[in-house]
Formats: sequence, C-alpha cells, structure tokens
Amino acid sequence: MKQQVALKNRKELEAKMATVFSEKIKELSAELQKILIDDMVTAFENRLNVLNRADAKGYGC
Repeated sequence: MKQQVALKNRKELEAKMATVFSEKIKELSAELQKILIDDMVTAFENRLNVLNRADAKGYGC
C-alpha cells in the first residue's frame, strides 16, 4: 500500500514538472523528455530525503 501511494505521488510530481518545464524541453523527443523528467524527480526526491534526514538529526535545516 505504501509503495502504491509513493508511486502515485511520484507520478503526480512528474506531471507537475512536465507542465512547468514543457516550454524548455519541447525540442526534445518524447522519450528524452520522459527520461529528463524522471531524472529531475529522482534528484528532487533524493534532496528531500537528505534534508529530512538532516532535520531528523537536529541539524536545523
């Protein structure tokens, strides 16, 4: 169940990023756009995880 929620959230984030960056990435093929959006979402999630871990350890982010 948790994995389904995470996947749904990821798909929503991908859709939002695709909307935001659509003008900038329109020259790329559909496949490259999908790869780029996937990479940006992964990077964003990784940075959020780092910040959450730092906050949990009390580093005051």
